[in-house]
Amino acid sequence: MTKTEIKLVNVFTHQGQGGNPCPIVIDAAGLQDSQMQEIAARYGHESGFVRLPSGPDADFTFRFWVPRHEMEMCGHATIGALWCLATAGRLNAEQMRIETRSGPVTGYVDRRSSPNPAVEISQPVGKVVSLTRSQEEDVLDTLRISRKDLLDLPIQNAVTSRVKTLIPMKSVENLQALVTDMVRTEQCCERIASTGLYPYAVASQAERRFEARQFPKSSGYPEDAATGIAAAALAFGLLENDLVARDSGRITVLQGRAMNALSEIRVRVGFADGRPVGCLLGGEVMLSPDEAH
Repeated sequence: MTKTEIKLVNVFTHQGQGGNPCPIVIDAAGLQDSQMQEIAARYGHESGFVRLPSGPDADFTFRFWVPRHEMEMCGHATIGALWCLATAGRLNAEQMRIETRSGPVTGYVDRRSSPNPAVEISQPVGKVVSLTRSQEEDVLDTLRISRKDLLDLPIQNAVTSRVKTLIPMKSVENLQALVTDMVRTEQCCERIASTGLYPYAVASQAERRFEARQFPKSSGYPEDAATGIAAAALAFGLLENDLVARDSGRITVLQGRAMNALSEIRVRVGFADGRPVGCLLGGEVMLSPDEAH
């Protein structure tokens, strides 16, 4: 393989710290699947690859890999790739059309408000379904907790691009005390048709600020510092459970505190005639201190 330039960025940083490390290749047209997977395995993170579009209806094709497999969509890798394209002078517009294996995504890049490009991406309207009693018991057993550790709300599967399981913890302290096992998590997610457990807690309902943790099904690591697709799904769960008002005000999700990598994910739900029609997902991006080629 010829030398491939890889940018390592942190996406969804909080006050210049934390975020989810993400290797990005903005010239990935010549890479084979095995080479993209090898890069993800070498870094141990979800990785994004920018390729040519398949037709005139898109500006780019983005592909995403974790160490064990390819993913249809990755929110923070999409944001990180757009940021890398913008900082490299490779974007000729503020709105970009992106092909992904989960469907089309629109990216919005604002380079006027600050020297650091601000990036948001679209996600479709979320679907939220409560688990059955037996499925709930499966999740509780997997996390080694009981119903008394939860708010009086259902455990739900929610999806914009990938199904995440929303678990309403009673407090931020209960959330941060969770300890999981990768094998048990994967088996549980398989049984309930989810790609990750996403326990959350209300940090400040008045400020629309929440905390969450992501235990992925089979990414090859036990926890994520920031999971944009899960935060987007959570936004629709919060609407469903009346934890946020039905307007387009910013919802802030903090994630990664237990990993000492506190991250900040921002979601804005869009409405038409009072009904949610999708959302915009965004956050800060910076070069990783460990950025290398």
